[in-house]
Amino acid sequence: MTFWEYLDNRHQQLLTDAYQHASAVFQCMVVAAVLGVLIGVATYESAWAGNLAALSTSTVLTVPSLAMIGLLVPIVGLGVAPTVITLTLYGLLPIVRNAIVGLRGVDPSLVDAARGIGMSRPARLLRVELPLAWPPILTGIRVATQMLMGIAAIAAYASGPGLGNVIFRGLASLGSANALNQVLAGTLAIIVLALLFDAAYVLIGRLTIPRGIRV
Repeated sequence: MTFWEYLDNRHQQLLTDAYQHASAVFQCMVVAAVLGVLIGVATYESAWAGNLAALSTSTVLTVPSLAMIGLLVPIVGLGVAPTVITLTLYGLLPIVRNAIVGLRGVDPSLVDAARGIGMSRPARLLRVELPLAWPPILTGIRVATQMLMGIAAIAAYASGPGLGNVIFRGLASLGSANALNQVLAGTLAIIVLALLFDAAYVLIGRLTIPRGIRV
């Protein structure tokens, strides 16, 4: 069976796996983005707290993703739970780091001006600092998403959802007729999803970042 014949015969299952893969990455990115920004907001004003936050999240990346999932399985079991926890933890570093850098890069004179017209601390944060820090935060989210696209495939090791199941089935049956087709189909589908997500982030950036800030 050729690769194109394989795609024609298995396209329904591939679409289902691709949807589950994209859904897992998207949902975990939402959680990681919220947590990452909150951590950045809580720590950016203090040098030691910001460094501690960056160090703590970067430590996660030193743990191989397969080992992380393996350590979580005895605690939370197989399936979705270890996938969600692993993807969320791995997605934190770029977002936390970029949130801290973005918030620290806001012009102090703008913050002082907002304070001078009577804005409260939450109002300054929501209306001045976070909007100006949004471009680097969005960049962090883009980088994290690209990482998680690949890491999500490893979740199949713990019966997680997504295209990793296609790749693992192919690897487990190397030498059979469709083994290479399975690995290739799963890999290419992940690449396509990553490109689609990145294109969506570019569009979001154009819609949410003022032209002056983009320039």
